[in-house]
Amino acid sequence: MTPGRMHEGEQETSSDLVRRLLAAQFPQWAGEAVRPLTSWGTDHALYRVGDGLLARLPRIDWAVGQVERDLTWLPRLTPALPLETPQPLALGGPGEGYPWPWGVYRWLPGKTATLAGVQGDVTLAGGLAAFVLALRATDLAGLPRAKAPERTLPDLGPPVRRALAQSADLLPPETWRRAAEVWERAQALPGWSATPVVVHGDLHANNLLLREGRLAAVLDFGLRLDDPAVDLMPAWNTFGEQARAAYLRALAPDDATRARGRALALAKALLALPYYWRTNPEIVERAIFTLGQVTAEHP
Repeated sequence: MTPGRMHEGEQETSSDLVRRLLAAQFPQWAGEAVRPLTSWGTDHALYRVGDGLLARLPRIDWAVGQVERDLTWLPRLTPALPLETPQPLALGGPGEGYPWPWGVYRWLPGKTATLAGVQGDVTLAGGLAAFVLALRATDLAGLPRAKAPERTLPDLGPPVRRALAQSADLLPPETWRRAAEVWERAQALPGWSATPVVVHGDLHANNLLLREGRLAAVLDFGLRLDDPAVDLMPAWNTFGEQARAAYLRALAPDDATRARGRALALAKALLALPYYWRTNPEIVERAIFTLGQVTAEHP
């Protein structure tokens, strides 16, 4: 099964489009075979180009600009990190009927992680925590800050409450009740008032690349300066109880930051559940897993 259309206004792409874009803009790669990759990612359509390249085309307007950000920041960031990251090579422009910039990356070999494969992996949790700590320690002068109104818990309140109402028939009643209770308590949490740190911004199992069962690379950066709670979300959207404990122990957040991370993981799961219910089973699976992890914890 492959994902179909997920968004209103989503841009259609195809292998033929990628071949035409390459021929027009990057003739050095025009002779390479192009084939689509099955991906449950919501922002980009992915195409394998030959054996060594990946073409990445935004599906939707909110993803435009991510390739440019990768080209600007990832080459500066990667040498400071203990894991591999995507390697952008070239920025393509609109053309052949496609309206947005797009990118060509070096192919990273490996296998995308799955919830079932990593939720109990304490070693992987420690490796991901080491990556987050290294990321926080980097100094990327000029990196954009998060747009606070899009991400603070109080501002997320109205859309999350709407998603809760839409999810009432999609969840077991006790899970729904507990999720609503956790979210309402989270509204009183203090925000992050210290200097923001570099965050990945979208850490979860399917943005982790494994080789021989070991964590080798982290993909699909939402790179920005933000609250460190943002990168605590894998504690609930990727890991079960033991691996979560290892991840949080390594990152050692204070109680308020831990609670914000839990609330952000809950919010993202609730917002995704009704939106992708009929179009993206991978995201629905992760959302339900996250809700289970969050609601099973004691306050």
